[in-house]
Amino acid sequence: MPEMKKTKDGLGYLWTDKKRTLFGLPLSFTRYYLSDTRLITRVGFLTIVEDELDLYRITDKKMKLPILQRIFGCGTIILYSKDVDTPKKEIHAVKNPRQVSELIMALINDQRDKFDIRGRDMVGVSNVPDGGLEDL
Repeated sequence: MPEMKKTKDGLGYLWTDKKRTLFGLPLSFTRYYLSDTRLITRVGFLTIVEDELDLYRITDKKMKLPILQRIFGCGTIILYSKDVDTPKKEIHAVKNPRQVSELIMALINDQRDKFDIRGRDMVGVSNVPDGGLEDL
């Protein structure tokens, strides 16, 4: 597990990277921070908008590795969650996507163990087939 670092405003994180553009260069105002409990996305220059996603709410993940991103050692990680305002979060064009994905998975499992949560605990009534509750 990487060592916890801090931003200027005191935010603790284990991993951080910027969204990368042409030639894998971090020429973007989108920055990702991964702490031991959540993923934070900061977007903007003059006005900054922050979005947080609790790791234990993530239900699935996948990786997209387009050829141009792969050439420069980048990739996109897509996370699916049970979060109301962020059901799908894309971590666009970051360096070493496989290592970042493994780190995220390890932290997700740590959080689920801490709160004693498994995937089946996050399945709601919305997943019941037509026919409703009387079939249960």
